[in-house]
Amino acid sequence: MTLHKSLAGALALAVLIPGAALAHHGWSSYDAEKTLTVTGPLSDVAWRNPHGEAKIKHAGKTWAVVLAPVARMEARGLSEAMISGGKPVTLVGYPRKDGVSEMRIERITVDGKTVELR
Repeated sequence: MTLHKSLAGALALAVLIPGAALAHHGWSSYDAEKTLTVTGPLSDVAWRNPHGEAKIKHAGKTWAVVLAPVARMEARGLSEAMISGGKPVTLVGYPRKDGVSEMRIERITVDGKTVELR
């Protein structure tokens, strides 16, 4: 009975983990055919993993901004201080296909410097 419960638990875990990973990293929910370019100051910047996040106002809505992992942004020359001060940035990315006001960022330009995030 203990072996059966262990196997059932392992099977359940094996089924759930890939689903959670796809839900979080499912880039297919973004429309790569519709490039969106937005300029303005970021708010609510969260410099964390698995990826940074922020918000920006665009087209009368507040959009969620999905950035890259912290290590990648820092390795490419982007720091939290560069995007947290309320100065304008230009974001180029893809909106969600389902109409949710969220965009996955491919590149960011701040203070004349463009950083590729993907």
